[in-house]
Amino acid sequence: MDIKKYIKNTESCLVVCPQEEVEKVQESVKDSPSVAIKTQADLNGIAADSKDIIVVYYPKRSISSELASQLINISKPGSKIFIQSQCNELDYLLKTNGFVNLNQEKDSVTVCEKPGYELGSTAKINLKKSPAVWKIDDDDDEELIDSDNLLDEDDLKRPDPSTLKVCGTTGKRKACKDCSCGLAEELASESKSGKIVDTTDAPKSSCGSCYLGDAFRCASCPYLGMPAFRPGEKIQLTDNQLKSDL
Repeated sequence: MDIKKYIKNTESCLVVCPQEEVEKVQESVKDSPSVAIKTQADLNGIAADSKDIIVVYYPKRSISSELASQLINISKPGSKIFIQSQCNELDYLLKTNGFVNLNQEKDSVTVCEKPGYELGSTAKINLKKSPAVWKIDDDDDEELIDSDNLLDEDDLKRPDPSTLKVCGTTGKRKACKDCSCGLAEELASESKSGKIVDTTDAPKSSCGSCYLGDAFRCASCPYLGMPAFRPGEKIQLTDNQLKSDL
């Protein structure tokens, strides 16, 4: 590495090298009295943002992350650093410590720069306003739909209880092949003969849901245990319903 090549025409140059390379560096820059030669241990005494050019001469060693951090601290914003080192992770160390514009020269010298802004500096960012996704026109003359017209008289009629239970697969009152909801048993019970219960003179339902089946009946319901029926119709009980569960 020709150190004099990188330090010419500069007023504030620093050469950093290990202790065993100090004499060699002194010999190579003896005609440049303005150049300072320091080891890593001496860098803590150098003011921050003070060096225009830094040459790091570590031909037989690798630099540490601590040294890279010291270099970024003492170099001026926009200044260049020239590094010759045996470090295999040199690019990673330089980038993670803030250096930019890394470049490899022919004589195995890595060149990088300190960003051209100082620590703590700010910049204004102009962000364009996003266009409105939804636009609602507040027009008093806009004709709105009358919610009372959404339902007609047929929609308000009470449904036939016998049609309430349908198969989720067929959508009809017809059990599917692998019926497991009980509709198949219910349809089978309707086709069997059994005792007929006349509900013409049965007590009137106060809640209006007793006719829909046990799922809608309270514990004291007089229709408990009977299948769903229409008020006033005769109920046909199956053999299973005539047997006691006890």
